[in-house]
Amino acid sequence: MDNVGLIGMVSIIVAGFTIAVGSIGPALGEARAAAQALSSIAQQPDEANTITRTLFVSMAMIESTAIYCFVVAMIVIFANPFWNYVITKAGGQ
Repeated sequence: MDNVGLIGMVSIIVAGFTIAVGSIGPALGEARAAAQALSSIAQQPDEANTITRTLFVSMAMIESTAIYCFVVAMIVIFANPFWNYVITKAGGQ
């Protein structure tokens, strides 16, 4: 296997691992936040609007972690800085 194929294989594996690990944490965090919000609304129904608004803001903050992992995975696949280095080294030989 040449270096270009090796970098391609490693890039795809790392991107998949990044998406897998990067989506487990936010999924668990969002589930816990929603469960706590429902519990809080059940205990204090008068504060439902405030709790819901805070829940949506916190869900957006939690989801941003998964979005960052997705962006890193796309960079590793499509804008990998090692591609240019290996291609220039392979072309120079």
